Amino acid sequence: GLWYATSNDYDVIILDLMLPGMDGLSILKKLRAKGRQSHVLILTAKDTLQDRVTGLDLGADDYLVKPFAFEELLARVRALLRRSFMQKNPRIKIRDLQIDLTTQRVWRGREEIQLTPREYALLEYLAMRQGQTVSRADIWEHVYEFKSTASSNVVDVYIGYLRKKIERPDSPPLIHTVRGRGYTLGVQP
Repeated sequence: GLWYATSNDYDVIILDLMLPGMDGLSILKKLRAKGRQSHVLILTAKDTLQDRVTGLDLGADDYLVKPFAFEELLARVRALLRRSFMQKNPRIKIRDLQIDLTTQRVWRGREEIQLTPREYALLEYLAMRQGQTVSRADIWEHVYEFKSTASSNVVDVYIGYLRKKIERPDSPPLIHTVRGRGYTLGVQP
């Protein structure tokens, strides 16, 4: 786990403190010493005030004690993700496109758009990085749970599905192809 956390960029890491071999606080120290900026949510049975203070002082972004409600864990992860992208509001608005990060619902104007879980994950990833060009490799790494060859056109296919659902003939497009680099979501100048 430590190797993965220091070798890859993750938006959020959920870290238990009582692990075999190396405890979670040691892992947290090593992550921060290597300059890793991923948000870390400590999830543990250690519930004393001193445990929480130590974890937060060593660089954790949040601390959740077991037992916990799964809904609270998900809400805390969403909050850390919004913080990553300086997104205070749980709704992202781009022109008349609205994305509710809490309910995972999407509207274009007053019309609700039904997306598959994969389409929603792709749209959310682009929306959290609106205005930035995101490569196919980055999309693949963050939206899909499995690895494949770089020549795969799955990302392009899902971008096509998403365009068919959110684009309107009477409005300028929201998803833009940046030739040779990837895609961007937002208003083109």
